[in-house]
Amino acid sequence: MARDYPAIKPIALQADSGYAQPTQAVLERVRIDSPAVDVMTDLTKVTAVIILPGDTVDEAHRRMIQRGVRLLLVVDADRRVHGILTANDVLGEKPVQTAVQQGVHRSDVQVRDIMTPRAALEALDIREVQAATVGHIVATLKAAGRQHTLVVDQDAKGRQRVRGMFSATQIARLLGVAITTETVARTFADIEASLGH
Repeated sequence: MARDYPAIKPIALQADSGYAQPTQAVLERVRIDSPAVDVMTDLTKVTAVIILPGDTVDEAHRRMIQRGVRLLLVVDADRRVHGILTANDVLGEKPVQTAVQQGVHRSDVQVRDIMTPRAALEALDIREVQAATVGHIVATLKAAGRQHTLVVDQDAKGRQRVRGMFSATQIARLLGVAITTETVARTFADIEASLGH
């Protein structure tokens, strides 16, 4: 059944036209007793930044810079999580050591060679996180000696999925604590020192 669709009359674009931007809830400042979900990167609200295991370390670094993140989820073509790759992995000694061990150029080192594999990762259950405060997350990261931790829930079919993540650097920024170095021990010392004042 054919129908007539009249064209919409165009209008001129004005000289001072801006553009629409998504509204994002910007927290003014969180406290150590604020809900933990306030500082979680929630993948139901923010698109995960991903990389394939066979991509190069240089491609991973470019993606981190382009997207302004310090952690990539390493996934396969079916979007199953194989591990994580952090900025410390990419910018540290791992790529050079791996290149020497494999007898290749650093530019040939792949993500799979230096990532933290799924088997070595631990995650927090979203139900625990929803009942926790920022202080619980800081203590958890400190106890694990990690800069990041993943949060999992279940999809509609009951399968585990990565729901979000926590970053010590992001938590410190939201708490209003200056980070002077990237080492985990120093980050937590900065958080504790600033919160003690």
